Amino acid sequence: MAIRLMSLRGVPDDELEEICALLDEHNITYYMTQAGNWLISAGAIWLTDKDQLHLARQLLNDYQHQRCVKAREEYHQSQRSGVLAGIYERIIENPLRFIAYLAIIIFVLYVSVMPFLDYGQ
Repeated sequence: MAIRLMSLRGVPDDELEEICALLDEHNITYYMTQAGNWLISAGAIWLTDKDQLHLARQLLNDYQHQRCVKAREEYHQSQRSGVLAGIYERIIENPLRFIAYLAIIIFVLYVSVMPFLDYGQ
C-alpha cells in the first residue's frame, strides 16, 4: 500500500525538483499525483515501499531545515543591503497610501465598536 510522504499544495516548482532529486539520489521509490481537475484535491508524493518511509522523512526534514536556514540568510542579507524596505521606508515612499489605509482602519474600527458603546446609553 502506498504511503503519502508529503502534500504538494503550495510547494514551489524549484522545491519540488530538489525534493525529487534528493529522493532519486537515495534510491527511494516514489510517484507523484497531480491536483484534480477542479483543484479540490492536492497533489502528493507517495512512497511505494513502507520500509523507506523513515529514511525519506529524515531526508525531507533535513532538506526543509536547510532550505529554511538558506531563506532566512537571504532575507537577513537583503535587509542588511537595503534591498528589503522596512515599514518606515514604505510610509515615506507613499504617504498618501498610508494615510488612506489608516483612515480605512479607523473607520472599520469605529463602525465595529460604536454599537457596543451606544448600547449602554
